Amino acid sequence: MTASEECLSVRATRWDDWRVTSRRLLISGAAPETIHWIDGRSKSGRKQSDLFGSADVEPVVGEPSAVADGQNTAGASSPFRVPKAFLNLARHVSCHRSPGRWELLYRLLWRITGGEKHLLTNAADRDVHTATKLEKSVSRDAHKMKAFVRFREIEDAEGKRFVAWHRSDHYTLELVADFFARRFDVMRWAILTPDESAIWDGKKLTMGDGAPRSDAPEADELEEVWKTYYANIFNPARIKLNAMRAEMPKKHWATMPETALIDDLVRNAPTRVETMIRHAEGGVSARPFLPEVSTGESSQSIARLREAAAVCQGCDLHGPATQTVFGVGNPNAKLVLVGEQPGDREDLAGEPFVGPAGQLLRETLNDVGLDPAELYITNSVKHFKFKPTGKRRLHVKPAAREVAACRPWLEAELDVIRPKMVVALGATAAGVLLGPGFRLLKSRGQVQRSDHAKWTIATYHPSAILRVPNEATRETMRQAFLEDLHFAAEHYRMLP
Repeated sequence: MTASEECLSVRATRWDDWRVTSRRLLISGAAPETIHWIDGRSKSGRKQSDLFGSADVEPVVGEPSAVADGQNTAGASSPFRVPKAFLNLARHVSCHRSPGRWELLYRLLWRITGGEKHLLTNAADRDVHTATKLEKSVSRDAHKMKAFVRFREIEDAEGKRFVAWHRSDHYTLELVADFFARRFDVMRWAILTPDESAIWDGKKLTMGDGAPRSDAPEADELEEVWKTYYANIFNPARIKLNAMRAEMPKKHWATMPETALIDDLVRNAPTRVETMIRHAEGGVSARPFLPEVSTGESSQSIARLREAAAVCQGCDLHGPATQTVFGVGNPNAKLVLVGEQPGDREDLAGEPFVGPAGQLLRETLNDVGLDPAELYITNSVKHFKFKPTGKRRLHVKPAAREVAACRPWLEAELDVIRPKMVVALGATAAGVLLGPGFRLLKSRGQVQRSDHAKWTIATYHPSAILRVPNEATRETMRQAFLEDLHFAAEHYRMLP
């Protein structure tokens, strides 16, 4: 823009008026650098509007969507169209609190209609990148509004009405108001925010001005019902405090009655988890079968644990199995290998890893220079779970409740041995040692810290490798298994 050109000041408050104004500007050939956009929602924008005045840009009569439909009603020489992806992007960006959003959207519109039809596919473009970030921020805010709005019941002249107050990061109420109207169409309700409000009378949705929190009721009799419901569905075994804080910021807690329970629920979670394990689906735990052992006498303590485990009935697997298959090896080992469960041959022999999977494991240990006699080898589950098919017994993966029931035996073994390093063989063992959120394919072969060892590494279970039908894939997995154990062996040799 040259010094002689006049900058045109135009004001936009919401999505619809921006579309109307932008279409008019586009038809008149007004380049982005000649337009000064004023944000009608911001305080500074309202002052600018008073100071400079609005541009002489009349709204186009008809549907606001004319900016995108390519109908040149103003008589321009050629029609223009924009992709639906731009409409969705712009609709969300228009709800962002950034005062520069109108300028950004018009610049994108100008470029798309000016020949850059595929502009939005260029993620590296600065304008596209900025708009995408704003869109994601608004989408997250809209999701939080849907999740965190809590209605409270009041009585007015027409009967029951439900009112909620919510503090959003952006102007997202207009985006999600239709969602609430569809979901609660039989209720009369109002959602209040500091910026705007949405009112549904059972037939029509009306947008209005913002309101302070004091305009919303503080509590109602439904809150106790909601708290009871929340306390009953709360799963203490799935607590992730960092994720909870990230997904449910504390600024929303004041309007969410269930948050008053969170401190107590988190504090009592360990006890509740233990209770869940003992009573999951009618099952029990191996814990009552554990003897008192001393961590100072590893050999005798492991022997006592093995003797006690032989009569364990902590889950239903003890019935069909031939015997308990307890861990074997050096009770003072610095490195412990943990698998899933015994197989058919292990069940008959009473010793872990003596079948084909055990042969592959021992061959690989020898290849990386680890002596099995120096190690301790055990499983997460001590009984063989199988499905009989004629004369054969086919391996069946143990259920979560069975893994949980048997977990006290593995924990007791590790507490007695106190290894410096643990290698988890397979996803089941990795889940027990590193938590249910651990993903084997994503983090295989990486050093992790667990409750039982400073260095914990997860890799494939040798039986999983042997079951792969494709020879090339099987060889790839075997090579990865070798590399993981080689990595573990290098760390093992560094142990004090």
